[in-house]
Amino acid sequence: MSYVQSFVPIWTAILAIGVFLYVLLDGFDLGVGILYGFAQDTRARNLVMNSIAPVWDGNETWLILGGVALMAAFPLAFVIIIPAVYFPVAIMLLALVFRGVAFEFRFRDAAHRTFWDHGFFYGSIIATFAQGIVLGAFIQGFKVDGRQFVGTSLDCFTPFSLLTGVALVFGYALLGSGWLILKLESGLQAEARRHGRWALAGVLACTGAVSVWTPMAQAQIAERWFSWPNVALLLPIPVITLALAWLVWRSLNRSTSSFGPFLGTVGLFLMSYLGIAISLWPMIVPYRYTLWEAASSPKAQAFLLVGTLLLLPIILLYTSWSYWVFRGKVRADLGYH
Repeated sequence: MSYVQSFVPIWTAILAIGVFLYVLLDGFDLGVGILYGFAQDTRARNLVMNSIAPVWDGNETWLILGGVALMAAFPLAFVIIIPAVYFPVAIMLLALVFRGVAFEFRFRDAAHRTFWDHGFFYGSIIATFAQGIVLGAFIQGFKVDGRQFVGTSLDCFTPFSLLTGVALVFGYALLGSGWLILKLESGLQAEARRHGRWALAGVLACTGAVSVWTPMAQAQIAERWFSWPNVALLLPIPVITLALAWLVWRSLNRSTSSFGPFLGTVGLFLMSYLGIAISLWPMIVPYRYTLWEAASSPKAQAFLLVGTLLLLPIILLYTSWSYWVFRGKVRADLGYH
């Protein structure tokens, strides 16, 4: 076994975990931003904002880690994928920056608070929608000739990718409602439950449409899921997903369940993530290059792995510590700023 073969599984695991943690952690605070636009008054908006204030910026650490891991460990995939999704990635980054500016200026610039409130809401929903377009474009695959992307930067905007964009907006809104149920009380918590039920309905509708559309559009994915014995071996994935959806719906309707909606939604995201991984494995440039074919040299992977393995525990430690310090319910008399 060569060094590349031995390091690729490690880098695959690092990249997969980094992307999932980004989707999970930044997903719920983007979801809170989406629901922020539906808050009834200034007091409600302050509490919603304070529920993510201590942790929101640290969540984006995983986005940086994922990008760097893709560029360093799988450079061939990076040079093909990034030009193909240039516009949605640029839109996402600009929306994230504007969202961050709105977050800070809302507290400092009271005269224009309404403007910054809208900025935070629209920044959250646009960044989420752009991420969904990137996901849809990735599942559909890219036009490649040799080792280069030969399509245009507008190819990623398709009906399928627009659907995945809408699906991710509903998904993050569901995560955000679960987080608000954890952090808020009484009337605001009930409002978060109501938003969660609408978001779950949207998630189920979009997930069903994507699940039907994807195997119809890609013969390789249809073969992966519906050939024998795969159909029997993979049956637990949709069964568990439906069971989790029922548990989330049930916990959203039980006023005593504070953790159920969020934990159940995390489970839904995990099952969706596994479903995409199973559909595309072992491709990192779908239908063209495998993880091993796109990997960097053994020396490069080994060198980068040393620094990454030193850095990862530090990131996990300060992330866990910040969530532990700011645990518990948000109170109106204890603001972050």
